[in-house]
Amino acid sequence: MDKLNHYRDLIKRILTEYHHLATQTPSTGEESLLAFDETRDQYLWFQTGWRQKKRIRGITVHIQIKNEKIWIEEDWTEVGMANELLKLGVAASDIVLGFHPPEARKFTEFALA
Repeated sequence: MDKLNHYRDLIKRILTEYHHLATQTPSTGEESLLAFDETRDQYLWFQTGWRQKKRIRGITVHIQIKNEKIWIEEDWTEVGMANELLKLGVAASDIVLGFHPPEARKFTEFALA
């Protein structure tokens, strides 16, 4: 399996596991959803629905693959998607913390871009 397909599979597996855990206790009026677009290499875990007559929507995790690197654009998980990817053997040099400003990325152990 080539590198990009391997990364796609890892991302989908991690997000599916997190989604499964999050939906074990259903919430009335709220829905947790996954969206995988392999053509554009965009992977989302998000919520939508209603809570006490107020519309809710939010992205928990947004990951994309570009320039053969995994870009974590949004991550509101406790453990962190980067840590999950490292545990599965992805090199830190192939992970970009896109939610950090470019000038701050040099202070992390991960790729700059």
